[in-house]
Amino acid sequence: MDLVTVPCSAYVFLMRSVEDIEAEIEKLSPSEVKRLAEWLAEYQAGLWDEQIAEDAQPGGRLRQVIDEAKSDFKAGKTRPLP
Repeated sequence: MDLVTVPCSAYVFLMRSVEDIEAEIEKLSPSEVKRLAEWLAEYQAGLWDEQIAEDAQPGGRLRQVIDEAKSDFKAGKTRPLP
């Protein structure tokens, strides 16, 4: 079966592993690889932004650091960056 003629929704189900995806990427032209790399970089950046936003929420992994920094600032324990 030629993957080019398969509807997009069916194509997703044909990908079963990272190895399958890698094998398909190796078939792409250099310009298609570049386009995919750009998309993947944007996708990863979005995931990173979501993780940071989640970590900054109450109970998140960064919350204590944020609260300490605010407290230190209010207490005058900070100095301007050079």
